[in-house]
Amino acid sequence: MKKVLEVKDLEISFSTFAGKVQAIRDVSFDLYEGETLAIVGESGSGKSVTTRSIMGLLANNANVENGQILFNGSDILQKSEKEMQKIRGKEIAMIFQDPMTSLDPTMTIGKQVAESLLNHTKVSKKDAQAKALELLKLVGIPNAEKRLKNYPHQFSGGQRQRIVIAIALICYPEVLIADEPTTALDVTIQAQILELFKDIQTKMNSSMIFITHDLGVVAHVADRVAVMYAGKIVEIGTAEEIFYNPQHPYTWGLLGSMPTLEGERERLYAIPGTPPDLLEPPKGDAFYPRNAFALKIDTERQPPYFDISSTHKAATWLLAPQAPKITPPEEIQKRWEQFDQKNYPAKGGK
Repeated sequence: MKKVLEVKDLEISFSTFAGKVQAIRDVSFDLYEGETLAIVGESGSGKSVTTRSIMGLLANNANVENGQILFNGSDILQKSEKEMQKIRGKEIAMIFQDPMTSLDPTMTIGKQVAESLLNHTKVSKKDAQAKALELLKLVGIPNAEKRLKNYPHQFSGGQRQRIVIAIALICYPEVLIADEPTTALDVTIQAQILELFKDIQTKMNSSMIFITHDLGVVAHVADRVAVMYAGKIVEIGTAEEIFYNPQHPYTWGLLGSMPTLEGERERLYAIPGTPPDLLEPPKGDAFYPRNAFALKIDTERQPPYFDISSTHKAATWLLAPQAPKITPPEEIQKRWEQFDQKNYPAKGGK
């Protein structure tokens, strides 16, 4: 399978008045043709910073300390802003969380959808409008012909999100990044947008990075899942491996905190404590203060990755050969037993 994107040993910090925040710490992952990789974790874990670095959209106080981002073999981090403008929207596109901040309230929807195509290709305005109409129909905007001349405020929240998706897709990008695209939507519209993503990916065979903190969303769209904590990927594997055979205690906590559609009414599991201050990251495993199963070595050394399978690895000392055999808490295991196909039908690895 063709490897479209490679993130290698990425380290990013932010200069602040308080000091240097080490936001991304040695992150590596690959993205393959036609697959959806979900990156999950709490707020502040580094999900959005990682993907913004792929787009070349980091804040002015960001510093890339180390690493490479190879897109079709070429390092994005070495490209100038002018070179990145040719890539953004055409080869790599991004869908942001709030569509109202992505749409220009003074421009009609037709112009906004066609704008990227006009900037990146030599098509005429007439052809660009025709393509915009085609994309608006593809994403399910009703009466698309009549609504080309409408403005963002004349659409519902779900329709605005569909329009933002159409803008991202207009040049048929090779990589689509979706940064929490369903967070601001109600459950019914969220389900429709997730189905739209799956349908579009089937038609276009594009590769997708899906950023979310909602594991319920992940199970519906992802082929593979990367779990981030404190600026690092602590576990990565296929959707089935992460949902049905998780190995990192942080992943256990995330799964245990998911509501299920069946079973007895009970309190959700909560991971104790808070994430570490990345002004001064812990010397050992960043999760150890919140980990009920932490070993002494967790306070002293960061764990390496241990391979569970050819597609599944996790960075926890609990997987070391000499570590005691630990089973997840009973309340978490109960939830796993309820993750059947009716609740969270994992899409499956490719």
